[in-house]
Amino acid sequence: MLFTKPNLTAMSKNITALSGRKGLADNLFEKMGNLTEPEGILTKEDAAKLADEYLIGNASVFGASTFYDFTRPSNKGKKVFVCNGSACLCAGTQQQVKEDLLLHFKAEEIGEMCCLGRCHENHAFYYDGHNYSGKGVVERRFQNGTSAVYEDRYNVAAKGAGLLTAPSPSLDVFRQDLQKVLATPPEAVLAEIKTSGLRGRGGAGFPIGIKLEGCRNAQGDRKFIVCNADEGDPGSYSDRYLLEKQPLKMLLGMVIAGYVTGADRGVVYLRYEYPESIEIIKKAIADLQDAGLTGENILGSDFSFAFKLIEARGAYICGEETALLASIEGQRPEVRVRPPYPVNYGLFGKPTVVNNVETLANLPFILKNGGAAFAEIGTEKSKGTKLLSLDSAYNRPGIYEVDMGTPLSTVVNELGGGFRRPVKALHIGGPLGGLVPVAKIDGLTVDFESFSQNGFLLGHASIVSVPEEFPMVAYLEHLFAFTAHESCGKCFPCRIGSVRGKELLQKAQQEDYKIDRELFTDLLTTLKTGSLCALGGGIPLPVFNALEYFGEELAPYFER
Repeated sequence: MLFTKPNLTAMSKNITALSGRKGLADNLFEKMGNLTEPEGILTKEDAAKLADEYLIGNASVFGASTFYDFTRPSNKGKKVFVCNGSACLCAGTQQQVKEDLLLHFKAEEIGEMCCLGRCHENHAFYYDGHNYSGKGVVERRFQNGTSAVYEDRYNVAAKGAGLLTAPSPSLDVFRQDLQKVLATPPEAVLAEIKTSGLRGRGGAGFPIGIKLEGCRNAQGDRKFIVCNADEGDPGSYSDRYLLEKQPLKMLLGMVIAGYVTGADRGVVYLRYEYPESIEIIKKAIADLQDAGLTGENILGSDFSFAFKLIEARGAYICGEETALLASIEGQRPEVRVRPPYPVNYGLFGKPTVVNNVETLANLPFILKNGGAAFAEIGTEKSKGTKLLSLDSAYNRPGIYEVDMGTPLSTVVNELGGGFRRPVKALHIGGPLGGLVPVAKIDGLTVDFESFSQNGFLLGHASIVSVPEEFPMVAYLEHLFAFTAHESCGKCFPCRIGSVRGKELLQKAQQEDYKIDRELFTDLLTTLKTGSLCALGGGIPLPVFNALEYFGEELAPYFER
């Protein structure tokens, strides 16, 4: 008898179709998450019921439900979660938070989360559906048995056009803008977006106009607009700012994208680690529905568009668009081979556009003022503005918006007020971004080309400041450990290579062991060239930067 390997792509497409039978209204992933909450895990009985209901295998349900941080068995019984993100790590605040929490919880009841978006003040933890941060926060939260919940505060300012930090629109303004959308032919709206030159703000910098056009031209009885609100880069909280302070800009951007492409459904995939954002977006969607600004035949037009909010369950890889779509379908969130691209074969096998919060929040300005007005801001190839997240190492940490092309030194010294402690490097653009030595700050401008030409990556433009006293070898170990934990496991360069990198750096610090530089370079090259997505493919960039600019500090850990 001949045995053949199972066609995993075909199996994935089968689950896509089976999950798509019930779609968003009775969503498999959402139901899986809800059933997990009472006991912290999906019980065998509930898993079997879901498998029967959706006509998929028990193994598929089990594989998906045990993948996420907050549905996996290892987190059962955890009551409070301490942030372990890069900004909190560099700030050195989290050990004290754990010690303070031990006065109120058993050690086995304390887990970890990454990242809570409280990078501006650290000391961050999650408890009972809320995030907390700031010095002395544990004592304030639990003293005298109080259950106080408070809003964190951070600086918000703009230098230049200030599109996204301008006052949030009201429902009346939303209505007026929506009326303008509906009075303009979809192809004319698309033309303005393409004229604007707006590129994706999630990291890749791909022109949104090309995505929208591809989806518009694709054949499908239903199309989707998916907002990737799973902002997972440690050190970044600009999307959280938009979700909580500017929700209608992002939601209107989704409506505009739907109008252009012919999509009638919008999905906001929002990270579990942002509980306050979830509640605010829920209310904003409900307000729009109550005002008659979403649903069927909006404002008496032929256009229909309904929102669905889906709470993520803790997985950095879901920032990758194909893994995110697999997650919504209730599958294990593994990266898919492309082509086909989501604009042709996306959510439930239908044409889909996936963009992040900041990208979509720019569309209302383009609609109101025209693509040319947007294109006048910024540089030749990097149009518009960019939000940057500054961590607690600055005298004025917060969210700052600058025109593309603004000197990085202006952000650091003028807006951020300079450093409050000695810093040797800025890790910009998340864990896969470039590691910029402070000596290079004066030579960079905030745009895609400047960073790329200098061997770095602008990405999401989060900034984690690495203190002078923080060992660079320990920071690199942290990056490999993060990648190993967050890998979807589909491709072996990422799955295995991230673990090997972590082990090498750990061994060099803990034992009388020197890393072979040629072996280490081969490992990084394999990760960069062989990984299926940017997680494994991107981690070599900051490591190579560190080897180049901090070679003397790292030399004791490598063979000469």
